[in-house]
Amino acid sequence: MNKEWLKIFIAALFEVMWVIGLKHASSPLEWAGTVLAIIISFYLLIMAGRHVAVGTAYAVFVGLGTAGTVLSDILFFGEEFQWLKIVLILVLLAGVIGLKGAAPNDKVQRGASS
Repeated sequence: MNKEWLKIFIAALFEVMWVIGLKHASSPLEWAGTVLAIIISFYLLIMAGRHVAVGTAYAVFVGLGTAGTVLSDILFFGEEFQWLKIVLILVLLAGVIGLKGAAPNDKVQRGASS
């Protein structure tokens, strides 16, 4: 796996953490962890966006983060399991995989100073 796509995947994992933190954080330490997760998440996304088309990178990041958040709610926080949610997450993930597969392999070209 390309290291830029790995950055996007890890950024999405941190996105799930900070979204959960926004909902459940109640102490200063938990809020600090949430802020740290936000910083790491967006830092990795920005770094990957230097080499992957930004629109594709962001769509994959948000899609994986959304799927991860919904699944975390079901698995860890007692959200009601619904087959329709699972089917829609699978459709979302199919779109994310399709975007990743359709992304060009060559690096995004920036100005000469990059």
